[in-house]
Formats: sequence, structure tokens, C-alpha cells
Amino acid sequence: MQFVSRTLQAEHKDIIHDVSFDFHGKRMATCSSDQSVKVWDLDENKDWHCTANWKTHCGSVWRVEWAHPEFGQLLATCSFDRTAAIWEEQVRDSKPSHREQGQSHWVKKASLVDSRTSVTDVKFAPVHHGLMIATCSADGIVRIYEAIDVMNLSQWSLTHEIPCKTACSSISWNPSRMHPAMIAVGSDDTAVSTIGQVQVFEYSDSQRKWNRIERLTTISEPVHDVSFAPIMGRSYHLLAVASKDVRIVSLTPTGHEQSGHTKLELRQPAQFDEHTTQVWRVQWNVTGTVLASSGDDGCVRLWKANYLENWKCIAVLQGNSVPPANPSTSTPTPNPHW
Repeated sequence: MQFVSRTLQAEHKDIIHDVSFDFHGKRMATCSSDQSVKVWDLDENKDWHCTANWKTHCGSVWRVEWAHPEFGQLLATCSFDRTAAIWEEQVRDSKPSHREQGQSHWVKKASLVDSRTSVTDVKFAPVHHGLMIATCSADGIVRIYEAIDVMNLSQWSLTHEIPCKTACSSISWNPSRMHPAMIAVGSDDTAVSTIGQVQVFEYSDSQRKWNRIERLTTISEPVHDVSFAPIMGRSYHLLAVASKDVRIVSLTPTGHEQSGHTKLELRQPAQFDEHTTQVWRVQWNVTGTVLASSGDDGCVRLWKANYLENWKCIAVLQGNSVPPANPSTSTPTPNPHW
């Protein structure tokens, strides 16, 4: 399996915390501690060009997220300044190639100011739920917002607040259309807690509220990222967790409690420590078959299961195009038949 690494001079003035691709993979957004967001567009020659660069917050910008293109060109950001923001691209004129000329213009449509502490993550809901976003904060609360009118993005309603009782670091919506709305919440709280570093919440239509249906107590280290895989016909959910290592957890619905909550059977089919350091991001491909992880070792590692459901590393990518100095002996050679 061959991969080509291309270096992009982002020219942010501080640490880049997040990189996000749009639905089609032809636009990219980056955010940084320099309080700015940059938008990049891919041209016909497969080169990336910065088409927008603007200050978004008064503190470090932790995350940037694209909305589904059904709702237009929208971005959500969250920051240490205790706010999340919604941005919309405005086309200044009808002339073609305005993006190529660096004239892309983004306007703040809404600022979400309910948190009293740093807003650590923001995620748009799967498109079948409508135009909704979830934020999580260091105050231990997940907030769900919904656009009152998709044609008027300046008005967002705070529909739910979910207390997690521990500092929150990351969130992920379950993209499944076949199950009730579900959110996984990761915590980087270093205090010893029986709550668990990952909690799973499900929305009950009958009760009109979010209920915690599961918690992963086997993970005791701070969690930096969580990511649900696209379900693609599976009878179970897959959740990737980034901590001091990479873990893949399967959650199989087995029925319902008397309260109506979904019962989940938990299993951990994979755990990898090849990064040998903190893992900061995990992300699935569009079919939910390949998981990418990045860590402080400067590498992106790709993981895939074979036909026996044994997960293995299929590639190790390093930003400077040089193979890792000390590759793990447990990392197998990429096999095109997997």
C-alpha cells in the first residue's frame, strides 16, 4: 500500500490543534493557538491553496468542523475563550474562481456563549438529525444546539445540557441511521473517578432527554479523542479511543432496559501501543474499515482488520516522508490483501 506525503506550509504562528476535511475531501480547515482558522482548497493539480485566513476567537482554537454540504459551506469552531462559533462562507460576487484568487470570505453567524469554561470540542450531528451541533466543555457539560431556521443561521436554540460529572475533552456522534441518536464523550480529567473516561449517551424520544447508557471504566488514562465508525451494515458499533494508546471498542445492542434504554454489550477487539506516547487524534475512513491515529511520535498510523477481525497496522506515515527511526517490531508489513 503506497502513500505519498506532501508538505504544506501552513504558516500558522503557533501550534496547530486540528485539521478537518469537508465532505468531499477537497477543502480543508486548520485551527491554531494563534486564534485563527485557515481554509484551504485543492486545485486541479492536487495542490492546496489557502483561500481564507481570519481571527476567530480570543483564545486558542481547539477544534474546527465542517457541516454537511446540504447546509451550505459552514464551519464550527470552539476555543479556550469559552465560546463556540458558527461561520458561513459568503460569495462576494458571481465571478468564477473567487476562491482561487484568495477572496473567500467567512462571516460569523452565531456565537454560543453558554459555557463558563473552555469549550474543548464541537461536532455537527449526522445530516439525518438536521442542523444540530454538540459542544463539550471543561465544566463537564455537553450542550446540544439546533438551528431554529436553516435559512437564518444567526439563531440557535440550546435544546439539551448533558451533565457528565467530569471534565470533557472530546465528543463523537454515532453516524448510524438505524439507531437512536447516540454520543460518546471522552474525558481528560486526571482525577481518579469511578465514572469512567468514556461515557455513551443515547437520546430517548419518549422521555425527550439524553440518558447515559454505558461507560468505559477499563480506560483510566486521560482520553484525548473519541470517534464512532460509520456502521455500514454492521450489527454493532465501533468506537475508537485515543489515550496513551489506541483502543477500538465494539458496542453491540442486545435489547432494551425496562426504562427503554438500549442495552450494550462491550468488547475490546484491539489495543495498540505502537505510538509509544500520547495519541491525540483518531479518525475513520468513510466506510469505517480503516482507522487513522496520530500521536506525539510524529506518525500517522493506519489500522485495519483482516477477515478474522484481527486488527493490524497497514501503514506508518511520517510528515517528513522519512520512515520512523525505530519502527515497532510488532507492526506488520502492509499487506494489500487485507
